[in-house]
Amino acid sequence: MSSHADSPPRAAVERLRAWRLAIVTAALYMALDQITKQLVVHSLAPGERTSVFFGIDLTNMRNSGVAFGILSGDGTAVTVLTIVAVVGLIAYFTARASVPMLWLPVGVVVGGALGNLLDRARLGAVVDFIDPHIWPAFNLADTGIVIGVLGLLYVIEGSGKHPVRSGSD
Repeated sequence: MSSHADSPPRAAVERLRAWRLAIVTAALYMALDQITKQLVVHSLAPGERTSVFFGIDLTNMRNSGVAFGILSGDGTAVTVLTIVAVVGLIAYFTARASVPMLWLPVGVVVGGALGNLLDRARLGAVVDFIDPHIWPAFNLADTGIVIGVLGLLYVIEGSGKHPVRSGSD
């Protein structure tokens, strides 16, 4: 018969749960990113585009740089910067895994970053396919990174539980 004293502390259980959720989220997001890229690669020839609806095309293109083609052609620098950013985010998460919902944006950002790193390792560039006419082409990994960073900021800001101040202070 096991006593309550033998069970791990609640905080440790919550941290482990957060890690599991972050890992599953990252794996699922990376898989979704890779599946959509493969659908495009197998449906459209390189450089081919097809209109989805007014102002947005699907296209099969490669980006060897980061957002907007910055650092284009310098795959090593982009890869190193991405790895450093992912390691930094994981270190941050390690220290704060008990923050409620932090696992979600961390998982999405890491999944997106790993999806793009996988492209760089296999192809030397990232597959971009969502092509709005007024914005450079991007992919689901890029979307996850942007939305994940915004979510990360939201969770971090909300975790402070700042009291509401009255106007008479």
